[in-house]
Amino acid sequence: MTGSATQGIKTVLHPVSDLATAKEVYTALLGVPPQFDESYYVGFEVAGQHIGLVPGGGPQGMTTPVAYWHVPDIEAKLAEVTAAGATLKEPAHDVGGGRLVATVTDRDGNVLGLLQDR
Repeated sequence: MTGSATQGIKTVLHPVSDLATAKEVYTALLGVPPQFDESYYVGFEVAGQHIGLVPGGGPQGMTTPVAYWHVPDIEAKLAEVTAAGATLKEPAHDVGGGRLVATVTDRDGNVLGLLQDR
């Protein structure tokens, strides 16, 4: 086995059509209020995971939940997974606070997220 290991799935983003209703449902499910609550994104921190609600799927056009694998070097991991057959969907970019995200699709069309905190 070559390459670097991931740090696991710690972030899952869910596209939602009604942010207010989704926020109520996820607050009830998770048992905590959101730690980040804006009109464009609501985020919860619970049990070492981040659960995010993205109205309308956001600018990336999400139509299904996307799990983000945390990695120490996003560019290296992108190179590894694309060399193995994944297709780049969204190149690595900063989403604020030094956090880099990218997405790829596997051969079956599943979207896989990668996330690196700098």
